Amino acid sequence: MSTFMANQGNITRKWYILDAAGKPLGKTATAAATLLRGKHKPTYTPHADCGDFVIILNAEQAVLTGNKLEQKYYRTHSGYVGGLKETKYRLLMQQNPELAMRVAVRGMMPRNILSKDSLTRLHIYRGGEHKHAAQKPELWAAN
Repeated sequence: MSTFMANQGNITRKWYILDAAGKPLGKTATAAATLLRGKHKPTYTPHADCGDFVIILNAEQAVLTGNKLEQKYYRTHSGYVGGLKETKYRLLMQQNPELAMRVAVRGMMPRNILSKDSLTRLHIYRGGEHKHAAQKPELWAAN
């Protein structure tokens, strides 16, 4: 018996929906990262991009546990002296919850070129509506 190796010719991609309403931000991001990498499939190959498409709904209703809303910061730096910008997660979750979810998912992906391609298959929406009905996405039952 030979070992299966995934490549572009034998990969089938499915669409999954994750509902983040009332669930911790990190748990939703972990489930999304697993689906994007394809680790839930028996044909998972670490060096091949064999993941699926992921739609995350209700990103604004995701929950941050503990004191993270007040103590956690989203930081960006321009590269220039004094170019640090900080935003508290309370403000980030109110203004741009899609960015907070994308940053969490990106942090759980490996630091390689496959992650960049995998993150293009991630679609995050603030509310419960999405525009991917034609792809017939399935609801992912999180454990």
